[in-house]
Amino acid sequence: MAGGGTQITPCSGCSQTRPKSHQPIPMHMEEHRGTRTGFSNCSQHRKYVPEAQRCASFTIEPSPPLSNRAGGLDVSVRDALIHGQGEFLRYSIQQFRPMASHSFGLFEVLLTSRTSTISKNSLKSSLLQLECHFTWTLLKQDVDLDDLEETIGDQIEFFIKSNITNYNLLSYVCHLKNSNEEALRNLQKAEEEVKKNHPDEITRRSLVTWGNYAWIYYHMERYKEAQTYVSKVVNSCKKLSSTAQQKIQLPEIYAEQGWALLKFGGKYYKRAQNCFENALKDEPNNPEFNAGYAIAMYRLEDFSYRLCQDLGLSLKPLERAVELNPKDTFIIALLALKLQDLKRVDEGERYIEEAMQKTPNLPYVLRYAAKFYRRKGEVDKALEILKKALTVTPKSTFLHHQLGLCYRAKLFQLKKTTRYPPQEQVEELIRLSIFHFKTVTGQKTKFFTAHTDLANMYAQAKRYEEAEEMFQKAFQINILNCVDKQHFYYNYGNFQRFHMKSESEAIRYYIEGLKIEEDSYVRKQCGNALKKLLEQRIQEGLGDATDFATLGLVHNLNGEKHEAIECYEKAIALRPDNEEYLSALCELRLSISS
Repeated sequence: MAGGGTQITPCSGCSQTRPKSHQPIPMHMEEHRGTRTGFSNCSQHRKYVPEAQRCASFTIEPSPPLSNRAGGLDVSVRDALIHGQGEFLRYSIQQFRPMASHSFGLFEVLLTSRTSTISKNSLKSSLLQLECHFTWTLLKQDVDLDDLEETIGDQIEFFIKSNITNYNLLSYVCHLKNSNEEALRNLQKAEEEVKKNHPDEITRRSLVTWGNYAWIYYHMERYKEAQTYVSKVVNSCKKLSSTAQQKIQLPEIYAEQGWALLKFGGKYYKRAQNCFENALKDEPNNPEFNAGYAIAMYRLEDFSYRLCQDLGLSLKPLERAVELNPKDTFIIALLALKLQDLKRVDEGERYIEEAMQKTPNLPYVLRYAAKFYRRKGEVDKALEILKKALTVTPKSTFLHHQLGLCYRAKLFQLKKTTRYPPQEQVEELIRLSIFHFKTVTGQKTKFFTAHTDLANMYAQAKRYEEAEEMFQKAFQINILNCVDKQHFYYNYGNFQRFHMKSESEAIRYYIEGLKIEEDSYVRKQCGNALKKLLEQRIQEGLGDATDFATLGLVHNLNGEKHEAIECYEKAIALRPDNEEYLSALCELRLSISS
């Protein structure tokens, strides 16, 4: 093996020898030939041998010494293997196989393994450059996949528009559910939609679809087909733009990404807004892009409301979207709700009535109309609309949740207006509300609000063990943001206070809500509930040092420093050696003096 002038040096892994010029590759066949395990026992060499060749039965057969020519070839082969010159190596093996068949058998195994790895890694690198659902960081743990699949199916059925984006997204959802064959069928439907609706723009409109094809074939280990679609995207991008390589910034792609992000929940809404903004830069009057932008803004404002921020930012985008497409009753219904948020109820009601007249059986309009009338206080009308919508989409979690809210509203209205409400009527309203909330949580395991709504209704029914279980399930949902957690602590604090009659536990959980520093409406609710409870305890003569100190904390968080100082002074009077109280009082006095 030392033929061709190659210098042999000891191997640090197994005390055998190897060529100094190319130390990473073990080429010293002579040193290991005829042994059963010597080659595979060397830790530095083992990584070069495919797993299938490292079993106990593997034997490297003795081979005769190679001629100078073969030795020279050995070095060339080694060079080719090291430097990835696969074509040269294959040619060399074919030319010299008769004189070195035993030695080159291993090289062929090594070459196949190395070439396959290089090819797969290269393909993966290309896939990561594509613009499609697989590269948009849409995480399956952030959604309920079954519910999302049903939602997309409903939109395909009821919305009269091109469903390219829906089929593309559905293919990704199917992949996440390990149904790659079904994913491919949905991509075929997306292609059919492109041909039907955009016959003159097939390439431009198919880039996301082809990207999804490439990724799904890759996951199915059908690498040749995956590479075919990667090449298709690359070549198409080059045709569409002289500067593009594997991706191109088209407004349609920005918009499709935006629609996908909206489907994956609240943590994605800001990214969705940015996508639609980018799409609108190129086509500011595009009705679809304006609708997407308006929806993203509207949904972001739901969080803004919870954070006590401006509620009016989505009004103009919604009005603009309606202006560009007055037939889009879904957007009209959202505009109505936004006007209601802004106390322009009569104007909003006109839009709701208009939407229901134009599309009387569209469930997406009916559910928002029901929400409008429930919030307006016309609960019976809301129930009538929801029952109609439920005949069209009987599994809709949104509709069931709204029905639960309506029955809950009727229950509270009955208790508020009647001193001794009929028990049978109370129980029936509780039963109906629980039924619909339970339907929602059974289908949509990550719907946090529905879980807390169900827990609270169990408490109303005095089914406390079930209430406790549902509260714990709600808190264990893995996509909760800071405001969700504050919401949990407030509701669970109320449960402990009013149903379990544990003021100490209620105080504990209200404080946990306050500790989360995200300024929100529900955080203020925690503060107000805590303040009211502590003041009540103090007035009744039950207050201790901890109560005074906690009340001081609440005042401090509300910026009421003088009241906070007064509370801490009372706490210290009861517990003069408490360092925490002394420190808090010192900091408050310093903040005032400075």
